[in-house]
Amino acid sequence: MIDFHTHRLDATDAIISLQPTNAADIIASRPHGTYSVGIHPWDTTAPADTDFDTVARLASLPQVVAIGETGLDRLRGADIATQELLFEQHIQLSETLRKPLIIHCVKAWDILLELHRRHRPSMPWGVHGFRGNPALARQLLDKGLYLSLGQHFNPATAALIPDHRLLAETDESSLPITAIAALINTHRSTPAPLATTLTTFLTP
Repeated sequence: MIDFHTHRLDATDAIISLQPTNAADIIASRPHGTYSVGIHPWDTTAPADTDFDTVARLASLPQVVAIGETGLDRLRGADIATQELLFEQHIQLSETLRKPLIIHCVKAWDILLELHRRHRPSMPWGVHGFRGNPALARQLLDKGLYLSLGQHFNPATAALIPDHRLLAETDESSLPITAIAALINTHRSTPAPLATTLTTFLTP
């Protein structure tokens, strides 16, 4: 398995990202899948979609290997203070269940880094769909975060991420993960061992 994050419900050998509103039915219908569960920051304005008790219950299932996607987005969703409080609940759940965290972050890197400093998590954090420049990538890598690249990414950033912190994902792309991995590797001196890195992320 090398696909770190996808929304394709029929995906195999991938971590399928689910929201709490429909996750129970999906997991029941496909019990052999591999999933993550969390509240996306875009959904934080709708009370029905912010049932954290449901997230916590589903996250304890063995098919759920990670918490998320969750995170911070200054362009969409509830006010950033509300998002931050909910994100901290996901951090605590990640630590309690000892399952890594899958993060969505848009224009809130300062808050993300501060929360990482404050909580000092023992479980890995992985930023999905990272498109940032090398300077931002270095800040996150220096704090121990994993970076996942999708179909669109900064080539200079792809070149500098160490093998043991680089992940790949389809997210909502129509391309297969093998094509995305090949695209990433065209910007690297040697092919990245994406399957090994994902295994490390999931079993720290």
